[in-house]
Amino acid sequence: MSGIDGKVVAITGASSGIGEATALLLAARGARLVLGARRSERLADLVARIEKSGGAAVQTRTDVTRRDDLDALVALAGERFGRLDVLVSNAGAGTISPLDDLRVDEWDEMVDVNVKGVLHGIGAALPVFRAQGTGHFITTASTAAFRIVPAMAVYAGTKFAVRAICEGLRQEAGDSLRVTTVSPGVVGTDFADASTNPQVREQIAEMRDRIAIPPEAIAQAIAFAIERPANVDVNEIVVRPTAQN
Repeated sequence: MSGIDGKVVAITGASSGIGEATALLLAARGARLVLGARRSERLADLVARIEKSGGAAVQTRTDVTRRDDLDALVALAGERFGRLDVLVSNAGAGTISPLDDLRVDEWDEMVDVNVKGVLHGIGAALPVFRAQGTGHFITTASTAAFRIVPAMAVYAGTKFAVRAICEGLRQEAGDSLRVTTVSPGVVGTDFADASTNPQVREQIAEMRDRIAIPPEAIAQAIAFAIERPANVDVNEIVVRPTAQN
């Protein structure tokens, strides 16, 4: 039996990419899943696939910019499975563009999803974890949290913030809660499609097609952190293509 078997894991941004790959991997290792994303029809399909393979999963439409949605996700874990062991805050927005484009609405969206969304998850799960005396926060950041490049100033700023928040949470967590930040590099997802700047979108897509690693590589890193013994806290994992600078 793995250290994942039987654990109740909630995942935001679960309808595609890293979130979907993580859900499938954890389900295969015996986790009971509570899946959240904005695309309800894709969530329903994912739950059906997991159940067909003998796994256990439930879903609820989750927009991480809404505090009530995160409260509902955490509450659903308690209602259906009696507890919550792990919260994987994976939902993210990556509307990449140069600052000169002045796409202020897109800047706001990245702050709301990438930063406030993580805080809403912490606000919903932390009281539950404290009451249980155990719990694990896993947050998807990015290699942009370590290195800033042109057109990624705001996105990188949100990911720097996520690392800072999670490190603060780790220091406050005490000896019973675990905190992990996973920072992917270039991954084979639809991330490039979010950019509304054609040149930037083309550049990101070209890099993805040339060097990207599969979402399953990030899912495996998340699983690694979960299945460590309770007294082992894996705080930061960076997973990037070998070819990425």
